[in-house]
Amino acid sequence: MTIKPLRKAVFPVAGLGTRFLPATKAMPKEMLTVVDKPLIQYAVEEALEAGIDQIIFVTGRNKSALEDHFDISYELEATMRARGKSLTVLDGIRQKPGSPVYVRQQEPLGLGHAVWCAREIVGDEPFAVLLPDELMVGRPGFLKQMVEAYGRVGGNVIGALEVEDSETDKYGIISPGARIDDRTVEVTALVEKPAKGTAPSNLMIPGRYILQPEVMRILEGQEKGAGGEIQLTDAMAQLIGRQPFHGFTFDGERYDCGDKAGYICANLALALVRDDIGPAVRSFAETRLG
Repeated sequence: MTIKPLRKAVFPVAGLGTRFLPATKAMPKEMLTVVDKPLIQYAVEEALEAGIDQIIFVTGRNKSALEDHFDISYELEATMRARGKSLTVLDGIRQKPGSPVYVRQQEPLGLGHAVWCAREIVGDEPFAVLLPDELMVGRPGFLKQMVEAYGRVGGNVIGALEVEDSETDKYGIISPGARIDDRTVEVTALVEKPAKGTAPSNLMIPGRYILQPEVMRILEGQEKGAGGEIQLTDAMAQLIGRQPFHGFTFDGERYDCGDKAGYICANLALALVRDDIGPAVRSFAETRLG
């Protein structure tokens, strides 16, 4: 089995962020910060750590702040230099020429449709998909861990995470088959947001995927599924049995930053481990919690 190297990553960032209104009325939800770094930057850094060299953003209208974030900022940098301030805080944000690449999703037709919009850029190569709402904290990062698993099993590798049985109706859920090792399991089926009590397992898909390009051809004719949207899960399910397909469990912490409570928890957790602000945040939390 020939395993092609993984070079490209798709970031679906066209969503409207309605759950965080009014904050996201004029600001992309991916630019919401956890402590002092936007969610999209955490995701891009995770991809770069994993060896990705082409970043592909699937954007929509009103996303110019996201694009500007990864570009040069002449006025800011010139002002900081003139005032003798270090620019190290900006190190690594600006990407190399030609990356990121931006493509528009003109209508909010679902995650599957957003991924399909990147088909011409992905071409005939395997690619990763990262959902910036899902903040993964670990060393190494989740995608790097997945790339190492991909190098062993090839095919399609998707993130897997155990959740409470009461939560399975909120996510794409894996039907597990044979276990390859402690963290890698064959996937025999996928179901998007199963009705309560019908989930085949409690393994959800936490917004990280390594997929073969054949999924794009399936998405080409994919009909709408759960929620009236074109679901990536439905297209991936059609690859099972035709290509190797595995779930890989993350060794780290996951924060659902598409949810207000999850977003606040992420800010607290990452602030507490910071040398500069951790003691003050901990003192405040202990005072409030008694």
